[in-house]
Amino acid sequence: MPKGATAHVTLDLRKLEHFVHVADELNVTRAAQQLHLSQQALSTSIRHLERELGVVLFDRAGRGISLTPAGAALLEVGRPLLAAAEAAVAWSREVGRGEAGRLRVGRTPAVTGEEAHAALHDVQRHHPEASLTVEEVYPAALVRRLTDGDLDLGFARAMGVPAHLETAIVGRHRIRLAVATHHRLAGQEQAGWDELAGEELVVWAPPGVSGYTDVLLSRCREMGIHPRHRVSSLQGTPPVTAVAGSDSVALVTAPRGPAADGRTMVIDLVPGRCVPLQAIWLRHTTSRLRRALLEGLAADPAPQS
Repeated sequence: MPKGATAHVTLDLRKLEHFVHVADELNVTRAAQQLHLSQQALSTSIRHLERELGVVLFDRAGRGISLTPAGAALLEVGRPLLAAAEAAVAWSREVGRGEAGRLRVGRTPAVTGEEAHAALHDVQRHHPEASLTVEEVYPAALVRRLTDGDLDLGFARAMGVPAHLETAIVGRHRIRLAVATHHRLAGQEQAGWDELAGEELVVWAPPGVSGYTDVLLSRCREMGIHPRHRVSSLQGTPPVTAVAGSDSVALVTAPRGPAADGRTMVIDLVPGRCVPLQAIWLRHTTSRLRRALLEGLAADPAPQS
């Protein structure tokens, strides 16, 4: 073999699955129980995988085991690879059986249930027999569940994603202002951005940590204002509820009018500015319903009011 060349290795997905279970548990006995294997059989499988790859995946010094740098690298790509393989099997079976298929969607709290439903409307109309589910998922969990193949698609806003996930901007939503009903702006149909000067803006994560917070604050700077901001102490509820009973304001994408059981009011901000609707999915996976959804959204790029 020429100097510097490497032998071709065919990765056995079953051995990879064994490795991922052991890496998750860092305990061969528990992993073997989950896989319904003997501890000896699982240990042998891991040893064979290490020999095939030519690297040590686990540090076995001491009483426990831990991942080596090579093991950590394999785990990072191994999860999405297993999920992609499972998705390929599911896709093939759906096509072969003539099934309508399913689409499991996760949305971060920054994307409302109504916005997710609107994005799915055409798919639901054209594929009425398909199974479509949507659930709210926090960003870190969204990445994990897309990676593990538990979700087929994610909706978010300006979220950073690891390299094994694909992402695209598939829409835009207009920014509006949410205030409590006692707020000085609550009786207006619209407000100018300059009227936010001096107001306290509620956000849901610190700037620099949340891409969506960064986008909202950048929209303010584009309009020449630099409002004070605080992170909401109430997480997991619709954004329009964050200002109820307070003197703060929030930038939201909810429709105009009363919200939060009449405790808040949503008004237009002029001139209009938008925030992106982001789709995220696992690379190297195929979904007929996801493709139809993304193609439909790409064909209608107009901002949603």
